[in-house]
Amino acid sequence: MTLQTQAPVVGAHPAQTLEDRAYGKVFWRIVPFLMLCYVVAYLDRVNVGFAKLQMSSELGLSEAAYGIGAGIFFIGYFLFEVPSNIIMNKVGARVWIARIMLTWGIISAAFMFTSSETVFYVLRFLLGVAEAGFFPGIILYLTAWYPAHRRARIITTFMSAIPISAIFGNPLSGLLMDSFHGTHGLSGWQWMFLIEAIPAILFGVATFFYLDDTIQGAKWLNDEEKGVLTANIEAENRAKTASPHSIGATLTDRRVWLMCLIYFCFVLGQYGLNFWMPTIVKASGVSGNLNIGLISAIPYICTFVAMLALGRSADRLRERRWHLVVPALIAAGGFVAATMATSTTVSIVCLSLAAAGAISCAPLFWSLPTAFLAGTGAAAGIAWINSVGNLAGFLGPFLVGYLKDFTGTNSAGMYLLAAALVIGSLAVLTVPAKSVNR
Repeated sequence: MTLQTQAPVVGAHPAQTLEDRAYGKVFWRIVPFLMLCYVVAYLDRVNVGFAKLQMSSELGLSEAAYGIGAGIFFIGYFLFEVPSNIIMNKVGARVWIARIMLTWGIISAAFMFTSSETVFYVLRFLLGVAEAGFFPGIILYLTAWYPAHRRARIITTFMSAIPISAIFGNPLSGLLMDSFHGTHGLSGWQWMFLIEAIPAILFGVATFFYLDDTIQGAKWLNDEEKGVLTANIEAENRAKTASPHSIGATLTDRRVWLMCLIYFCFVLGQYGLNFWMPTIVKASGVSGNLNIGLISAIPYICTFVAMLALGRSADRLRERRWHLVVPALIAAGGFVAATMATSTTVSIVCLSLAAAGAISCAPLFWSLPTAFLAGTGAAAGIAWINSVGNLAGFLGPFLVGYLKDFTGTNSAGMYLLAAALVIGSLAVLTVPAKSVNR
């Protein structure tokens, strides 16, 4: 009698149903909200690419000066990334992410007062300091809810905020700059910075009241759901016996430095494209800020579709390396082909391949380090990899701008981005498949 009453409980189907229900609740509770936060973050980070269309001529910024200003954000980001993530690991995601969003919103709005190269550089640096810890903090936060075999799809879904921010943000930025130019004596780019900073402040306040730091603290889950989620995370953490357990051990781990190299190469391609997309589209023959915004949204629509498809495929097949290598090589080909484009249509097709491949690499990449990092090692390692990798966010825009000033064309910069993606692909293939294919 006892065996008969217990049989349905230990059967696979009821347990799977409970697990699926629990992860469904987690998804709809936190992922859309975090996506909206990242849409706002990414828009405030890269809208300087649109501001450039008016701001450079008004302030007399050269292409190289703009590249330095766009990239110096990542110096501040680099310096404060690891401390920020370690603080978040201690005080909790709810308080720290709210603080990050409030401070970056205020600084982003202050860009409307930019009056010289120096002010531009200072504000971009401070924006990097303010936002440091947001992205790796979210990745760390998601590892506390999702095990490895569910993580690629979730991180990819979260990071689809990047193309979403461009799909809607690029036309919005162009519209704001055209519509508000000259209103109350302010230029369109000044109004754009002010208006697009407001959501960051509002979401910062909302984050404090909405997010839960832990599974056990989530009142919207029942005890059974909390139990199955916690058991999955604990089982995965027990399996990560090779994870470094201190900050020092993490920062000297060869695997962590390999991850830094791979991510650096992929980020170089990603931000080199993001910061210069409006300029490249304009150079292809498109005029008008709104038209440039609408046309430059097309590659990001392709990126959105590619990211979700690749993330789902990587989790279904539990294969990580080739899901990174193939998109990176396609992106490299897109960059090279873009230098030979003879019309706006061909240029957009090439940029769509480049964007879909390069930007899709970022979320898929995080399946690699999170496969072996746990605990304090995860907090420090994820932040360190992200901060070192994002130095490419400084180097990429600067080098593309410098090469354009030096050669008079965008071609040399596109070749540089393509080469970086190829190097990153080769580095991925040095990672043992058995260590990441989970």
